[in-house]
Amino acid sequence: MKRAAVLPDLCCVLAFVLIGRASHGEAASIAGLARTLWPFLAGLAAGLLATRAWRRPAAIVPTGIGVWLATVALGMLLRVVSDQGTTFVFTLVALAFLGLFMLGWRAAVSGATSLRTASPRR
Repeated sequence: MKRAAVLPDLCCVLAFVLIGRASHGEAASIAGLARTLWPFLAGLAAGLLATRAWRRPAAIVPTGIGVWLATVALGMLLRVVSDQGTTFVFTLVALAFLGLFMLGWRAAVSGATSLRTASPRR
C-alpha cells in the first residue's frame, strides 16, 4: 500500500482526537494526546490490515466501511481495557465523525475520478 494512502485516515483519527480533547478542555500535552490516540490508531491499523486496504485504499466498500468500523470498535474496546472508559454517546459521536470523514474523503476521490473519466478529452 502506498504510504500516502494511509495519510487521510490518520488525519481523520488525529482530528477526531484533537477536537475531542479540546472540546473537553483536556491539557494539550503530548502524553495526553498519545493516551487518547493510541486505541484508535490500533483500530485503524487493524482495519487497514483486515480490509487489505493496500489493494483499493480509496474504495468505500469494503475498505472504507471496514476501516471505519474497525477504528471505532477496536478503539472503544481498547479504551475500556485500558481504563479510559467510553459512553454510548461518545461511541455515537466517534461513529458519526469518523464515518463522515473516513468515508467522505473516499467519496470525494471517487467523485473526482468519475468526473475525470466522464469528461471528454480534447
